[in-house]
Amino acid sequence: MKKKYLICILAVAFFFEMLLNISILFLPKIKLEGDSYIKVPVFEERQLQGAIVYQFGKKTKKKVTEKNNVDFKKIGKYRIEYTYSYGFLTIRKNRTVEIVDEEAPKITLKGEKDKTICPNTEYEEEGYEAIDNYDGNITDKVEVIKEEDGILYKVSDSSENKTEIKRKIKKEDTEKPKIQLKGKNTVYLNLNTPYKEEGYTVEDNCTKNLTDKVKITGTVNTLKVGSYKKTYTVADASGNVSSVTRTVIVRNPSKGSNCVGKAGVIYLTFDDGPHATYTPVILDVLKKYNVKATFFVTMAGPDSLIKREYEEGHTVALHTASHNYKTVYSSVDGYFQDLEKVQNRVYRIIGIRPTIIRFPGGSSNTVSRNYFNGIMSILTDEVEKRGFSYHDWNISSGDAGGTTNPRTEYNNVVSRLKKNCSNVVLMHDIKKHTSLAIEDIIKYGLENGYTFEAIVNETEAVHQSVNN
Repeated sequence: MKKKYLICILAVAFFFEMLLNISILFLPKIKLEGDSYIKVPVFEERQLQGAIVYQFGKKTKKKVTEKNNVDFKKIGKYRIEYTYSYGFLTIRKNRTVEIVDEEAPKITLKGEKDKTICPNTEYEEEGYEAIDNYDGNITDKVEVIKEEDGILYKVSDSSENKTEIKRKIKKEDTEKPKIQLKGKNTVYLNLNTPYKEEGYTVEDNCTKNLTDKVKITGTVNTLKVGSYKKTYTVADASGNVSSVTRTVIVRNPSKGSNCVGKAGVIYLTFDDGPHATYTPVILDVLKKYNVKATFFVTMAGPDSLIKREYEEGHTVALHTASHNYKTVYSSVDGYFQDLEKVQNRVYRIIGIRPTIIRFPGGSSNTVSRNYFNGIMSILTDEVEKRGFSYHDWNISSGDAGGTTNPRTEYNNVVSRLKKNCSNVVLMHDIKKHTSLAIEDIIKYGLENGYTFEAIVNETEAVHQSVNN
């Protein structure tokens, strides 16, 4: 009896098991599209694949409900739950989405990445910044490690992404000291006049107080006419050597104050320009013979001509802005205000502030007495104190004093040329007859052994006698 009862129970259990298996076989199933585990970089929002209901081994169009709380902007693991209701049953399937940060932070160095500093000094930190794509500014987490050949900067973000960068530090000094002479690099002395050393300054990037280390070589014999060199040499603590030379020219005033400078050189100088019509003609002739000249400019004429003068190798110097004697010579301030105005014009055009000047009427003019007694005595001294050098002339072409004939102007110039001193010729590029005479003057000079130069900072100036 018991045996029959046991067999009956087993048969019922088997029946129900078969019934359950058959029912499971025919129940709907949820299948995921794509992987059940997905890793996504933080901030990279994307459309995730969904899920499909299968029944009897085939796709159905039955709708799956999705519960999704994924935050692409926040690191962490998220579960997406897909459900489908079938009668009194709810069928579920899950997908895991992990939002991760795998991007290393970035360190930006302020200043130079490869830095050279002076020997016997320590590097002074120029700064750095660490930015992470997720954590933001993590500069305060940067570890700064001093190494033998530099500085190592290391940082990790909250996801343990690491980065490092190195600033290489080289202790070396290859820069030479800078010697700046006080006064002029070229000094002119009359015979038997004592030479006075004006001094110098020294600057160095690594070594301080080098002024006392300067060695001066060379002598000046003020009892003998000639050109003398004084050389100033200094070395810094790293052995970098620098030197500069001052030229001292001892001249004989008995030759006459206007007979100075390089023998046999003609300095063609033009005042009052530029002129829109005549200056281009003069420039064409100068270019034809490869002759350089000096233009003492005003506020007249087009800017393009001043630019052309400069670009073709001529010296652009300063004359006057107003050329009004009352404006220029009524006061010292008035003169320099006028000079500054024309200097600013030239600077605007060529980017250089000339320091070579010519007084309106020359330094020997007497018309200035009408406005300020003694002003030329003041100005001739003051301009040099302010870094300017003034140049008069020892030959006048006469083009501003009634001469209108090019041949007469030519004769005025060539008849006064001297081989034993420099020849500074006064002309005006605002005159038609000057533009017509200039070629013959140049041809005469070249054919008779003269050379032509433009006035530069080192040119010995011709000075006339000051009469006010």
